Amino acid sequence: MRNPALLCAVAALALLAGPVVAQTPDAAPAAPPPAGTIPNAQLTPTGDILDTLKANGQFSILVKALDGSGLASVMQRPGPFTLLAPTDAAFQALPPAQLADLMKPENAAQLQALLTYHLINAAVPPTKIEGTKGPIETVAGREVQVDGSATPVKFNSADVEGAAHVSNGYIYVMDKVLLQPSTSAAAAAAAAPARAG
Repeated sequence: MRNPALLCAVAALALLAGPVVAQTPDAAPAAPPPAGTIPNAQLTPTGDILDTLKANGQFSILVKALDGSGLASVMQRPGPFTLLAPTDAAFQALPPAQLADLMKPENAAQLQALLTYHLINAAVPPTKIEGTKGPIETVAGREVQVDGSATPVKFNSADVEGAAHVSNGYIYVMDKVLLQPSTSAAAAAAAAPARAG
């Protein structure tokens, strides 16, 4: 009997090992609008991505999700990686039933798909995104849109609250959980009240 969670973890590792290349956002125009800047994240780098998340009190749900999806060990590899890290408050802003369902062991594949949408298989320092706009491909194979000309800087509709450079890449502190476009549409449709015909 095959273990679906193990197969999903192996698939995610295969994606990371393959030639996944993050796209560099388009160059800024000659006269860009005033660029947003990314504040320091109030994170003290304590080694790799996972160690830094664990050492900070605002990522306990993310750490639990990384463990439950089989991705925690990936966050300790040499990388470089860039993690768009939703805070506990960002996860708690999800509908409670949705968060509870994601954390169930039988939904490890869904959780992994969500988390790989927050992971970029390359180093993306703030200097590469401040003042620029464009797509960056994630390990999930879908793009996030960065707007480094906004204040605050955004990935999709989420605000970047800070960034930290760690031993195996970068962490961006996010105020929202990023939902893939199809996931967002499905969630909105499910949340919409049924209309009588």
